[in-house]
Amino acid sequence: MSNSAIDDIYRRDRRRVFSTLVRLLGSFDRAEEAVQDAFRAAAERWPQDGVPGNPVAWLVSAGRFRAIDRLRRESRFVPLDENAAEVEALPDPAGSTEAETLEDDQLRLIFTCCHPSLSEEARIALTLREACGLTTEAIARSVLTRPAALAQRIVRAKAKIRDARIPYQVPDETELPARMASVLRVIYLIFNEGYSPSSGDKVTDAELSQEAIRLARLLKSLLPHAEVAGLLGLMLLQESRRAARESGDGELVLLDQQDRRLWDKTLIEEGQALVETALRMRGFGAYALQAAIAAVHAEAGEPGKTDWAQIVGLYDALLRIEPSPVIELNRAVAVSMRNGAEAGLAIVDDLLGRQKLVDYAPAHAVRAELCRRLGRFEEARAALTEALRLTNHQATMRHLHRQLDGLPAG
Repeated sequence: MSNSAIDDIYRRDRRRVFSTLVRLLGSFDRAEEAVQDAFRAAAERWPQDGVPGNPVAWLVSAGRFRAIDRLRRESRFVPLDENAAEVEALPDPAGSTEAETLEDDQLRLIFTCCHPSLSEEARIALTLREACGLTTEAIARSVLTRPAALAQRIVRAKAKIRDARIPYQVPDETELPARMASVLRVIYLIFNEGYSPSSGDKVTDAELSQEAIRLARLLKSLLPHAEVAGLLGLMLLQESRRAARESGDGELVLLDQQDRRLWDKTLIEEGQALVETALRMRGFGAYALQAAIAAVHAEAGEPGKTDWAQIVGLYDALLRIEPSPVIELNRAVAVSMRNGAEAGLAIVDDLLGRQKLVDYAPAHAVRAELCRRLGRFEEARAALTEALRLTNHQATMRHLHRQLDGLPAG
């Protein structure tokens, strides 16, 4: 067996193994050590013995046993704490069933990371780092903060979970509503990091987005709430466009230039049905409205048939319940398609004039496109240059360079 095969399993299943080991060991740090020990054991055993039928269960068992060995060695020098004693008594996870583990340890981990005793910022950062395995640098870029500050936020959050003995479980029905907003936001951030990575060279990262969709499906089975259905519908409608978002040579393709024959009709139908369900339910909000916007796009067989008036109306409703400069920017694009580039540019310039989104690359990219449509090519060039300065994603940078090269000289 090659090392590349183990590497593939590591990339695909590491977070699943980690999530279960957190439950079994009661500690983020012990679980992280156990994961590393388990994969080292796999690298030693699997080339000779072959990959086991259930590699995740094998890795969980190996990690658990090595954690117990580590705790026994430590107990020779310091008293064995209560948690270590509990680890000794744990059954072998290879014998458990999905029902016994409440279907999914990753969902348990997300709810633990989104405990209301943690700040909103800490919940998001901790979940993206521990439940999804994103790097501190990638998370810092996605939440617009410094990596060092974010790393400290994660350390403090883990310490609070440990010291407060926050339980590793999905909350009961009385506690679920209070935890839902953070969990939904985290799942959508996971999806977005896969659908449109904040850095690197990939146009998309399908595994990450599909993991978010899987978690949303699981959450929907646990809690039939309008916003859960709305979020799942939104992600499915966006995911339906994945094949069209990347050209044959690996370059980014924007919505209005995509070959809509490549859109996944099965995902569109499921997403549209979820949108209709969500909008009929009490308590629908921002995710359901964003899903409705995505559904309008999905209904248009070609860009010129898009119902921009309906989209502007939906953005107006969205802004009333969730004011956000990013939503204002998206609405500006829709207004430019309904009323003309000048109307959209006025909104974008107002946002930038109020110091909103000045460090947000897409805002400058939108301004560049609107200036290009108006024939203001020097302003378009300046806006694209600023967008490039603020961008770390290689595929997006190449797209912006192509936009620059396509501007008329002078």
